Amino acid sequence: MANLEKGSSKLLNAWAFYDWANSVYPLVISSAIFPIFYASLFPGNQTEVAVFGTTIKNTALISFVTAAAFLVVAFISPLLSGIADYVGNKKRFMQFFCYLGALSCIGLYWFSLENIYFGLACYFFGLIGFWGSLVFYNSYLPDVAFNEQQDGLSAKGYSLGYFGSVILLLISLALVMSQETDADKVETMKLTFVLTGIWWIAFSQYTFYHLPKGNKNNDKVTRAVFFNGFRELKKVKNQLFENLPLKRYLISFFVYSMAVQTVMLVAVYFGEQEINWENDDQKTIGLIISILVIQIVAVFGAILTSLASSKFGNIKTLIFINAIWAVICVFAYFVTTPMHFYITASFVGLVMGGIQALSRSTYSKFLPKTDDTTSFFSFYDVSEKVGIVIGMLLYGFIDQITGSMRNSIVFLTVFFIVGLLLLLRVPKKVLSNE
Repeated sequence: MANLEKGSSKLLNAWAFYDWANSVYPLVISSAIFPIFYASLFPGNQTEVAVFGTTIKNTALISFVTAAAFLVVAFISPLLSGIADYVGNKKRFMQFFCYLGALSCIGLYWFSLENIYFGLACYFFGLIGFWGSLVFYNSYLPDVAFNEQQDGLSAKGYSLGYFGSVILLLISLALVMSQETDADKVETMKLTFVLTGIWWIAFSQYTFYHLPKGNKNNDKVTRAVFFNGFRELKKVKNQLFENLPLKRYLISFFVYSMAVQTVMLVAVYFGEQEINWENDDQKTIGLIISILVIQIVAVFGAILTSLASSKFGNIKTLIFINAIWAVICVFAYFVTTPMHFYITASFVGLVMGGIQALSRSTYSKFLPKTDDTTSFFSFYDVSEKVGIVIGMLLYGFIDQITGSMRNSIVFLTVFFIVGLLLLLRVPKKVLSNE
């Protein structure tokens, strides 16, 4: 097949369609079905699991495994970025991580307490597969689209990912709730993991069929190329820390982002364990509905935040959003009923979509004039991943020693308040809309 021309509609659609393929993983596995399934492995008031020669709280265990996966991702991302810039067939790398993640999803079918190590390994490699494939997927953007096409294409991918993942989540919910017994529902949840993996592999084939192999550089991956990504990060770090406004902003982002990402990753685990549901059916439906609410409200939150930033400025808007996050974390400590949880989920969605979109665009506005934006955003992404590692470790540690996720959630308030105070130190007149 002849390679499609850069900027062609078919090539752009093929690239964006990978979002449709892989976005089912973060929604079905990370956020919705798997947390409910994982909780079902611990009947009654059992919350402890024997693993790695010790006994640990089940939610703390998943927090630690998540942190370990993101630590690996934070380490390998610069390596992969460096290779992606030089290798002549980066599509193979993207396919490797895609299949690693998808097959790990399928492997979750055999997740059980008796098979705990295999199950945790599948969960671990699922995370690495998803984020690893994104490194190469994102690196294709300038290869397939011209500068004036990239913003629209990126937004198109996000939209496709949102709709595709919601479709599979609704199918999964219908399948689970069609079962009469709890045992059958748990078995069906396991089938949704298989569906997720198959969906990811099947729909990615359209992308892989049309994407070019990569750049035309057929040089071998030498040791210098292998560590190029780390050298680029070091160079960017030196430039960042010479720019006072950017330095202060990035530090504040690092602090509050670790709390934001942690809340997003543990929200369903919190709802499953800390909310007084009437029965298991209400719990299953309620938790999935809350995820859908967060997804939908997040879109409107991003729009409202964009309007607020254009009127009040980026930094002032971020300060206000951090204040709302702090209030949400305090309020969550007292949440016990499903209705309270739905209300909390609505506010989380409102500020989740806003703070993610505005944080990235604010960072972009602070950047010096440079053609090397990839390296600057690589530093941004690695900072975010390291923040997730710290946030998940602290969350899991507090959950483990206190025996309650409520204490962990309210502790995250500290990061939002500190992030808010650090934002106050960012020179606002540097940005044109302040």
